[in-house]
Amino acid sequence: MERDALTMEVIHQSVRRLREGQERIHHCVGLVDDAQLWHRANPNVVSVGNLILHLTGNVGQWINATLGARRDDRQRQQEFDLAEMDRRQLLERLDSALVSAIDVIGGLSTKDLTRSWNVQGFQESGLAIVLHVVEHFSYHVGQITLHTKLLKDVDTGYYAGQDLQRKG
Repeated sequence: MERDALTMEVIHQSVRRLREGQERIHHCVGLVDDAQLWHRANPNVVSVGNLILHLTGNVGQWINATLGARRDDRQRQQEFDLAEMDRRQLLERLDSALVSAIDVIGGLSTKDLTRSWNVQGFQESGLAIVLHVVEHFSYHVGQITLHTKLLKDVDTGYYAGQDLQRKG
């Protein structure tokens, strides 16, 4: 399998960022109670639980089904319609999708990243698919974090113990 240094770095950083987001989601879910997990401030706001279902579906479709050539059984609208699910089952679904995605991403070649793929009605390069998933994941982890902070009035402590004022 052909892999240049840039391909290896894309793989490494993509996996790193997905794992970072996964840890943050687990942290936030651990801070909220069941009612808060599924709370919607209004009909136009998606709950933490629904955001997790949505991320699971997105990762499953874009990475696992498309790049990994696995079955695509995503039912996108259900990600937003489901009103409740056991938190353990919710996180297990996310974790399972991410384990598969990390395996798929880890097996990508330079050719896989540069060829064109059809996903959700779009023609995208493998690199565009990976970047989309990482960016999309991060975006919704930010929303989950904001929900958690608003619901619990807490500092999530993501950077506790780190000197973020340090230069260079």
